[in-house]
Amino acid sequence: MESMYRQPFNWRWLAAAGLFLCGFLGLLAGTPLSERPDVIDAGILTKAYYALGFFVVGGLDVGTPTGGPVWAQTMLWIAYFGAPLLAASAVIEAIFQVLSPSQWQLRNIKNHIIVFGSGRLTISYLRLLRRTSPRVKVVVVDKVFDPVREQELRQKYRARTVVGDLTHDYLLQNLRLRKARRVLLLGDNDFQAYEAASRILQLAPRLSSKVVLHCHNLRFMRSLQGTGLSAKCEVFNTYNLAAQGFVKGSLLEHFERTASKDTVVIAGFGRFGQSVLEELQDNAEEEIEEVTVVDIDADRRVLVVAEQDRLQYSFKQNVFEGDISHPEVWRRVTENVNLGSDSPTVILGTGQEQDNLRTALWIKSRFNNALVFARTNDISQFALEVGAEHGINSISITQLVENTMPERWLKT
Repeated sequence: MESMYRQPFNWRWLAAAGLFLCGFLGLLAGTPLSERPDVIDAGILTKAYYALGFFVVGGLDVGTPTGGPVWAQTMLWIAYFGAPLLAASAVIEAIFQVLSPSQWQLRNIKNHIIVFGSGRLTISYLRLLRRTSPRVKVVVVDKVFDPVREQELRQKYRARTVVGDLTHDYLLQNLRLRKARRVLLLGDNDFQAYEAASRILQLAPRLSSKVVLHCHNLRFMRSLQGTGLSAKCEVFNTYNLAAQGFVKGSLLEHFERTASKDTVVIAGFGRFGQSVLEELQDNAEEEIEEVTVVDIDADRRVLVVAEQDRLQYSFKQNVFEGDISHPEVWRRVTENVNLGSDSPTVILGTGQEQDNLRTALWIKSRFNNALVFARTNDISQFALEVGAEHGINSISITQLVENTMPERWLKT
Protein backbone atom coordinates (compact mmCIF):
# COMPACT_ATOMS: atom_id res chain seq x y z
CA MET A 1 0.00 0.00 0.00
CA GLU A 2 1.24 3.46 -0.86
CA SER A 3 2.62 5.31 2.12
CA MET A 4 1.29 8.71 3.16
CA TYR A 5 3.46 11.79 3.11
CA ARG A 6 3.17 15.20 4.70
CA GLN A 7 1.88 18.11 2.65
CA PRO A 8 3.96 21.32 2.58
CA PHE A 9 2.44 23.85 4.99
CA ASN A 10 1.05 27.08 3.53
CA TRP A 11 2.23 30.07 5.61
CA ARG A 12 -0.95 31.99 4.79
CA TRP A 13 -3.06 29.71 6.99
CA LEU A 14 -0.86 30.54 9.98
CA ALA A 15 -0.96 34.26 9.17
CA ALA A 16 -4.75 34.19 8.73
CA ALA A 17 -5.23 32.43 12.07
CA GLY A 18 -3.00 34.98 13.82
CA LEU A 19 -4.79 37.99 12.31
CA PHE A 20 -8.20 36.51 13.15
CA LEU A 21 -7.12 36.05 16.78
CA CYS A 22 -5.86 39.64 16.91
CA GLY A 23 -9.23 40.97 15.76
CA PHE A 24 -11.28 38.58 17.86
CA LEU A 25 -9.34 39.17 21.10
CA GLY A 26 -9.42 42.93 20.50
CA LEU A 27 -13.22 42.83 20.24
CA LEU A 28 -13.51 40.38 23.12
CA ALA A 29 -11.64 42.84 25.38
CA GLY A 30 -14.56 45.26 25.05
CA THR A 31 -12.90 47.91 22.86
CA PRO A 32 -15.50 50.52 21.82
CA LEU A 33 -15.77 51.22 18.06
CA SER A 34 -16.76 54.53 16.47
CA GLU A 35 -19.36 53.14 14.01
CA ARG A 36 -20.68 50.16 16.00
CA PRO A 37 -20.54 50.87 19.75
CA ASP A 38 -23.07 48.05 20.31
CA VAL A 39 -20.38 45.47 19.43
CA ILE A 40 -19.15 45.75 23.05
CA ASP A 41 -22.27 43.98 24.29
CA ALA A 42 -22.50 41.49 21.38
CA GLY A 43 -22.01 37.75 21.89
CA ILE A 44 -18.91 35.71 21.10
CA LEU A 45 -20.20 34.48 17.72
CA THR A 46 -21.05 38.03 16.62
CA LYS A 47 -17.55 39.24 17.51
CA ALA A 48 -16.04 36.26 15.67
CA TYR A 49 -18.16 37.18 12.63
CA TYR A 50 -16.88 40.78 12.67
CA ALA A 51 -13.31 39.52 13.06
CA LEU A 52 -13.71 37.41 9.91
CA GLY A 53 -15.10 40.47 8.14
CA PHE A 54 -11.79 42.26 8.62
CA PHE A 55 -10.34 40.13 5.78
CA VAL A 56 -12.84 41.69 3.35
CA VAL A 57 -13.38 45.30 4.42
CA GLY A 58 -10.88 45.84 7.24
CA GLY A 59 -12.56 47.99 9.90
CA LEU A 60 -14.62 50.13 7.51
CA ASP A 61 -17.97 48.71 8.64
CA VAL A 62 -17.30 48.98 12.39
CA GLY A 63 -15.13 52.08 12.65
CA THR A 64 -11.91 52.70 14.57
CA PRO A 65 -11.17 51.95 18.25
CA THR A 66 -12.16 54.83 20.54
CA GLY A 67 -11.06 53.48 23.91
CA GLY A 68 -10.35 50.35 25.92
CA PRO A 69 -7.03 48.71 26.78
CA VAL A 70 -4.03 49.79 24.70
CA TRP A 71 -3.08 46.20 23.89
CA ALA A 72 -6.60 45.53 22.60
CA GLN A 73 -6.54 48.62 20.37
CA THR A 74 -3.12 47.56 19.05
CA MET A 75 -4.40 44.11 18.16
CA LEU A 76 -7.41 45.59 16.37
CA TRP A 77 -5.18 47.93 14.32
CA ILE A 78 -2.97 44.95 13.38
CA ALA A 79 -6.08 43.08 12.19
CA TYR A 80 -7.41 46.16 10.37
CA PHE A 81 -4.27 46.49 8.26
CA GLY A 82 -3.03 42.89 8.11
CA ALA A 83 -6.23 40.99 7.24
CA PRO A 84 -7.13 42.87 4.01
CA LEU A 85 -3.46 42.91 2.91
CA LEU A 86 -3.25 39.14 3.34
CA ALA A 87 -6.47 38.63 1.40
CA ALA A 88 -5.26 40.97 -1.37
CA SER A 89 -1.91 39.14 -1.67
CA ALA A 90 -3.70 35.82 -2.17
CA VAL A 91 -5.89 37.33 -4.90
CA ILE A 92 -2.90 38.92 -6.66
CA GLU A 93 -0.96 35.65 -6.62
CA ALA A 94 -3.96 33.78 -8.06
CA ILE A 95 -4.18 36.35 -10.89
CA PHE A 96 -0.49 35.95 -11.70
CA GLN A 97 -0.83 32.17 -11.74
CA VAL A 98 -3.66 32.43 -14.26
CA LEU A 99 -1.93 35.01 -16.47
CA SER A 100 1.57 33.48 -16.38
CA PRO A 101 1.49 30.17 -14.52
CA SER A 102 4.89 28.78 -15.46
CA GLN A 103 6.96 31.88 -14.67
CA TRP A 104 5.07 32.56 -11.44
CA GLN A 105 5.39 28.98 -10.23
CA LEU A 106 9.10 28.84 -10.99
CA ARG A 107 10.13 32.15 -9.48
CA ASN A 108 13.13 31.68 -7.20
CA ILE A 109 12.74 27.90 -7.26
CA LYS A 110 15.88 25.96 -6.34
CA ASN A 111 16.98 22.47 -5.25
CA HIS A 112 14.17 21.09 -7.39
CA ILE A 113 13.75 17.99 -9.55
CA ILE A 114 12.63 18.40 -13.16
CA VAL A 115 10.74 15.55 -14.84
CA PHE A 116 9.80 15.57 -18.52
CA GLY A 117 6.80 13.40 -19.38
CA SER A 118 3.60 12.61 -17.52
CA GLY A 119 3.10 8.92 -18.27
CA ARG A 120 3.15 5.81 -16.09
CA LEU A 121 6.91 5.96 -15.60
CA THR A 122 6.65 9.47 -14.15
CA ILE A 123 3.92 8.35 -11.75
CA SER A 124 6.05 5.40 -10.62
CA TYR A 125 9.01 7.69 -9.99
CA LEU A 126 6.96 10.25 -8.05
CA ARG A 127 5.28 7.52 -5.99
CA LEU A 128 8.69 6.31 -4.82
CA LEU A 129 10.13 9.82 -4.44
CA ARG A 130 7.33 11.03 -2.17
CA ARG A 131 7.85 8.09 0.19
CA THR A 132 11.38 9.25 0.94
CA SER A 133 11.30 12.98 0.10
CA PRO A 134 7.82 14.42 0.70
CA ARG A 135 8.98 18.05 0.64
CA VAL A 136 11.32 18.23 -2.34
CA LYS A 137 10.05 20.53 -5.10
CA VAL A 138 9.16 18.79 -8.37
CA VAL A 139 8.42 20.35 -11.76
CA VAL A 140 6.77 18.12 -14.37
CA VAL A 141 7.00 19.32 -17.96
CA ASP A 142 5.08 17.90 -20.91
CA LYS A 143 3.82 19.08 -24.28
CA VAL A 144 0.24 18.09 -23.42
CA PHE A 145 -1.30 17.00 -20.11
CA ASP A 146 -4.33 14.80 -19.69
CA PRO A 147 -6.57 16.90 -17.38
CA VAL A 148 -7.04 14.10 -14.84
CA ARG A 149 -3.33 13.24 -14.85
CA GLU A 150 -2.40 16.90 -14.35
CA GLN A 151 -4.76 17.12 -11.38
CA GLU A 152 -3.21 13.95 -9.95
CA LEU A 153 0.29 15.37 -10.33
CA ARG A 154 -0.65 18.61 -8.62
CA GLN A 155 -2.83 17.34 -5.79
CA LYS A 156 -1.49 13.88 -5.00
CA TYR A 157 2.20 14.36 -5.72
CA ARG A 158 2.46 18.14 -5.09
CA ALA A 159 4.20 18.70 -8.43
CA ARG A 160 4.20 21.93 -10.40
CA THR A 161 3.14 21.33 -14.01
CA VAL A 162 4.45 23.30 -16.99
CA VAL A 163 3.35 22.89 -20.61
CA GLY A 164 6.30 23.05 -22.99
CA ASP A 165 9.04 21.35 -24.99
CA LEU A 166 12.35 20.69 -23.25
CA THR A 167 14.24 21.23 -26.51
CA HIS A 168 13.27 24.92 -26.44
CA ASP A 169 15.99 27.08 -24.90
CA TYR A 170 13.52 29.66 -23.57
CA LEU A 171 11.74 27.04 -21.46
CA LEU A 172 15.02 25.53 -20.27
CA GLN A 173 16.22 28.93 -19.08
CA ASN A 174 13.00 29.47 -17.12
CA LEU A 175 13.36 26.08 -15.41
CA ARG A 176 16.41 27.38 -13.50
CA LEU A 177 18.56 24.39 -14.44
CA ARG A 178 21.59 25.70 -12.58
CA LYS A 179 19.64 25.43 -9.34
CA ALA A 180 18.11 21.99 -10.06
CA ARG A 181 19.11 18.81 -8.24
CA ARG A 182 18.30 16.31 -10.99
CA VAL A 183 16.59 16.06 -14.39
CA LEU A 184 14.67 12.97 -15.52
CA LEU A 185 13.70 12.66 -19.19
CA LEU A 186 10.83 10.16 -19.14
CA GLY A 187 8.91 11.15 -22.28
CA ASP A 188 7.94 9.05 -25.31
CA ASN A 189 10.24 10.50 -27.98
CA ASP A 190 13.76 9.03 -27.78
CA PHE A 191 15.45 11.47 -30.17
CA GLN A 192 13.86 14.42 -28.35
CA ALA A 193 15.13 13.03 -25.02
CA TYR A 194 18.74 12.94 -26.26
CA GLU A 195 18.34 16.40 -27.80
CA ALA A 196 16.98 17.77 -24.53
CA ALA A 197 19.82 16.13 -22.57
CA SER A 198 22.38 17.75 -24.87
CA ARG A 199 20.86 21.22 -24.43
CA ILE A 200 20.45 20.79 -20.66
CA LEU A 201 24.09 19.83 -20.16
CA GLN A 202 25.21 22.71 -22.35
CA LEU A 203 23.26 25.20 -20.22
CA ALA A 204 24.06 23.53 -16.88
CA PRO A 205 27.26 21.41 -17.04
CA ARG A 206 27.00 20.80 -13.26
CA LEU A 207 24.12 18.39 -13.99
CA SER A 208 26.53 15.92 -15.61
CA SER A 209 25.71 12.44 -14.22
CA LYS A 210 22.49 13.90 -12.76
CA VAL A 211 20.45 13.59 -15.95
CA VAL A 212 18.43 10.35 -16.13
CA LEU A 213 17.29 9.53 -19.67
CA HIS A 214 14.76 6.85 -20.59
CA CYS A 215 15.08 5.41 -24.12
CA HIS A 216 12.22 3.26 -25.43
CA ASN A 217 14.10 1.80 -28.40
CA LEU A 218 16.72 -0.69 -27.24
CA ARG A 219 18.45 -0.72 -30.62
CA PHE A 220 18.78 3.08 -30.63
CA MET A 221 19.95 3.12 -27.01
CA ARG A 222 22.63 0.51 -27.64
CA SER A 223 23.89 2.27 -30.77
CA LEU A 224 24.52 5.44 -28.72
CA GLN A 225 26.20 3.78 -25.73
CA GLY A 226 29.67 4.84 -26.84
CA THR A 227 28.86 8.53 -27.28
CA GLY A 228 30.07 11.30 -24.99
CA LEU A 229 26.50 12.35 -24.18
CA SER A 230 25.57 8.88 -22.94
CA ALA A 231 28.63 8.93 -20.66
CA LYS A 232 27.30 12.09 -18.98
CA CYS A 233 23.78 10.71 -18.46
CA GLU A 234 22.22 7.67 -16.83
CA VAL A 235 20.49 6.05 -19.80
CA PHE A 236 18.06 3.22 -19.14
CA ASN A 237 15.18 1.29 -20.65
CA THR A 238 12.07 0.34 -18.70
CA TYR A 239 12.16 -3.27 -19.88
CA ASN A 240 15.86 -3.62 -19.09
CA LEU A 241 15.15 -2.42 -15.57
CA ALA A 242 12.12 -4.73 -15.22
CA ALA A 243 14.06 -7.72 -16.56
CA GLN A 244 16.87 -7.18 -14.05
CA GLY A 245 14.40 -7.25 -11.18
CA PHE A 246 12.51 -10.21 -12.62
CA VAL A 247 15.52 -12.46 -13.21
CA LYS A 248 17.24 -11.65 -9.91
CA GLY A 249 14.05 -11.66 -7.85
CA SER A 250 12.09 -14.56 -9.36
CA LEU A 251 14.28 -16.85 -11.50
CA LEU A 252 17.74 -17.25 -9.99
CA GLU A 253 16.45 -18.87 -6.80
CA HIS A 254 14.32 -21.28 -8.85
CA PHE A 255 17.31 -22.27 -11.00
CA GLU A 256 19.40 -22.96 -7.91
CA ARG A 257 16.70 -25.23 -6.45
CA THR A 258 16.44 -27.46 -9.53
CA ALA A 259 18.92 -30.33 -9.68
CA SER A 260 19.44 -30.40 -13.46
CA LYS A 261 19.94 -27.56 -15.89
CA ASP A 262 16.78 -25.62 -16.69
CA THR A 263 14.58 -25.23 -19.73
CA VAL A 264 13.21 -21.73 -20.35
CA VAL A 265 10.52 -20.66 -22.81
CA ILE A 266 10.18 -16.95 -23.58
CA ALA A 267 6.90 -16.32 -25.40
CA GLY A 268 7.11 -12.76 -26.68
CA PHE A 269 10.52 -11.53 -27.80
CA GLY A 270 10.01 -7.79 -27.72
CA ARG A 271 11.93 -5.43 -25.47
CA PHE A 272 11.04 -7.33 -22.29
CA GLY A 273 11.78 -10.79 -23.72
CA GLN A 274 15.10 -9.66 -25.19
CA SER A 275 16.08 -8.05 -21.90
CA VAL A 276 15.18 -11.20 -19.95
CA LEU A 277 17.36 -13.33 -22.25
CA GLU A 278 20.23 -10.89 -21.84
CA GLU A 279 19.91 -11.05 -18.04
CA LEU A 280 19.81 -14.87 -18.18
CA GLN A 281 23.04 -14.84 -20.17
CA ASP A 282 24.74 -12.51 -17.67
CA ASN A 283 23.49 -14.12 -14.45
CA ALA A 284 22.42 -17.73 -15.06
CA GLU A 285 24.16 -19.10 -18.14
CA GLU A 286 25.58 -22.11 -16.31
CA GLU A 287 22.14 -23.01 -14.90
CA ILE A 288 20.33 -23.22 -18.26
CA GLU A 289 20.14 -26.11 -20.72
CA GLU A 290 18.12 -24.46 -23.46
CA VAL A 291 16.05 -21.34 -24.17
CA THR A 292 13.10 -21.35 -26.58
CA VAL A 293 11.91 -18.09 -28.13
CA VAL A 294 8.34 -17.80 -29.43
CA ASP A 295 7.18 -14.62 -31.17
CA ILE A 296 5.06 -13.54 -34.12
CA ASP A 297 8.19 -11.82 -35.52
CA ALA A 298 10.77 -14.08 -33.90
CA ASP A 299 13.20 -14.56 -36.79
CA ARG A 300 13.70 -10.86 -37.47
CA ARG A 301 13.96 -9.95 -33.79
CA VAL A 302 16.54 -12.64 -33.10
CA LEU A 303 18.58 -11.35 -36.07
CA VAL A 304 18.38 -7.77 -34.74
CA VAL A 305 19.69 -8.88 -31.35
CA ALA A 306 22.43 -10.93 -33.01
CA GLU A 307 23.42 -7.89 -35.11
CA GLN A 308 24.22 -5.99 -31.93
CA ASP A 309 26.33 -8.85 -30.49
CA ARG A 310 24.31 -8.68 -27.30
CA LEU A 311 23.84 -12.42 -26.81
CA GLN A 312 26.73 -14.89 -26.81
CA TYR A 313 25.81 -17.88 -24.69
CA SER A 314 26.58 -21.57 -24.46
CA PHE A 315 23.03 -22.91 -23.97
CA LYS A 316 20.91 -24.17 -26.85
CA GLN A 317 18.41 -21.79 -28.45
CA ASN A 318 15.21 -22.70 -30.31
CA VAL A 319 13.22 -20.16 -32.32
CA PHE A 320 9.55 -20.58 -33.25
CA GLU A 321 7.72 -17.92 -35.23
CA GLY A 322 4.00 -17.49 -34.69
CA ASP A 323 1.26 -16.03 -32.52
CA ILE A 324 1.54 -17.25 -28.92
CA SER A 325 -2.26 -17.71 -28.82
CA HIS A 326 -2.23 -20.10 -31.80
CA PRO A 327 -2.44 -23.83 -30.83
CA GLU A 328 -0.25 -24.83 -33.80
CA VAL A 329 2.66 -22.84 -32.41
CA TRP A 330 2.53 -24.70 -29.10
CA ARG A 331 2.13 -28.03 -30.87
CA ARG A 332 5.46 -27.40 -32.61
CA VAL A 333 7.05 -26.16 -29.37
CA THR A 334 5.99 -29.21 -27.32
CA GLU A 335 7.15 -31.58 -30.07
CA ASN A 336 10.65 -30.13 -29.88
CA VAL A 337 10.92 -29.02 -26.24
CA ASN A 338 10.27 -31.32 -23.29
CA LEU A 339 7.98 -29.34 -20.98
CA GLY A 340 6.84 -32.40 -19.07
CA SER A 341 10.02 -33.10 -17.11
CA ASP A 342 11.48 -31.37 -14.07
CA SER A 343 10.23 -27.79 -13.68
CA PRO A 344 10.56 -25.76 -16.89
CA THR A 345 10.10 -21.99 -16.81
CA VAL A 346 7.56 -20.47 -19.20
CA ILE A 347 7.37 -16.68 -19.49
CA LEU A 348 4.38 -15.18 -21.29
CA GLY A 349 5.82 -11.73 -21.86
CA THR A 350 4.05 -10.11 -24.80
CA GLY A 351 2.38 -6.71 -24.59
CA GLN A 352 -1.04 -8.39 -24.90
CA GLU A 353 -2.09 -8.99 -21.32
CA GLN A 354 -5.21 -10.97 -22.21
CA ASP A 355 -3.27 -13.38 -24.46
CA ASN A 356 -0.57 -13.79 -21.80
CA LEU A 357 -3.05 -14.79 -19.11
CA ARG A 358 -5.16 -17.07 -21.29
CA THR A 359 -2.11 -18.88 -22.68
CA ALA A 360 -0.63 -19.17 -19.19
CA LEU A 361 -3.81 -20.89 -17.99
CA TRP A 362 -3.67 -23.34 -20.89
CA ILE A 363 0.01 -24.18 -20.33
CA LYS A 364 -0.49 -24.65 -16.59
CA SER A 365 -3.43 -27.00 -17.23
CA ARG A 366 -1.27 -29.11 -19.57
CA PHE A 367 2.03 -28.91 -17.67
CA ASN A 368 1.29 -28.46 -13.99
CA ASN A 369 4.98 -28.94 -13.20
CA ALA A 370 5.92 -25.75 -15.09
CA LEU A 371 6.75 -22.47 -13.42
CA VAL A 372 4.56 -20.09 -15.43
CA PHE A 373 4.73 -16.29 -15.49
CA ALA A 374 2.15 -14.01 -17.14
CA ARG A 375 3.08 -10.39 -17.76
CA THR A 376 0.83 -7.36 -17.25
CA ASN A 377 1.80 -3.73 -17.74
CA ASP A 378 0.26 -2.12 -14.66
CA ILE A 379 -0.39 -3.94 -11.40
CA SER A 380 -3.54 -6.03 -12.01
CA GLN A 381 -5.64 -7.21 -9.08
CA PHE A 382 -7.61 -9.40 -11.47
CA ALA A 383 -4.48 -11.14 -12.83
CA LEU A 384 -3.13 -11.64 -9.30
CA GLU A 385 -6.37 -13.28 -8.17
CA VAL A 386 -6.53 -15.61 -11.19
CA GLY A 387 -2.85 -16.45 -10.82
CA ALA A 388 -3.27 -17.34 -7.15
CA GLU A 389 -6.17 -19.67 -8.00
CA HIS A 390 -4.31 -21.53 -10.76
CA GLY A 391 -0.66 -21.44 -9.68
CA ILE A 392 0.41 -18.77 -12.16
CA ASN A 393 2.80 -15.95 -11.26
CA SER A 394 1.54 -12.55 -12.39
CA ILE A 395 4.36 -10.07 -13.03
CA SER A 396 3.79 -6.36 -13.61
CA ILE A 397 6.25 -4.21 -15.56
CA THR A 398 5.29 -1.22 -13.39
CA GLN A 399 5.91 -3.13 -10.16
CA LEU A 400 9.21 -4.59 -11.41
CA VAL A 401 10.45 -1.13 -12.40
CA GLU A 402 9.52 0.36 -9.03
CA ASN A 403 11.22 -2.53 -7.21
CA THR A 404 14.41 -2.11 -9.26
CA MET A 405 14.66 1.68 -9.60
CA PRO A 406 18.09 2.81 -8.26
CA GLU A 407 17.93 4.55 -4.90
CA ARG A 408 20.34 7.25 -6.06
CA TRP A 409 17.59 8.62 -8.35
CA LEU A 410 15.46 9.21 -5.26
CA LYS A 411 18.12 10.80 -3.07
CA THR A 412 17.75 14.54 -2.64
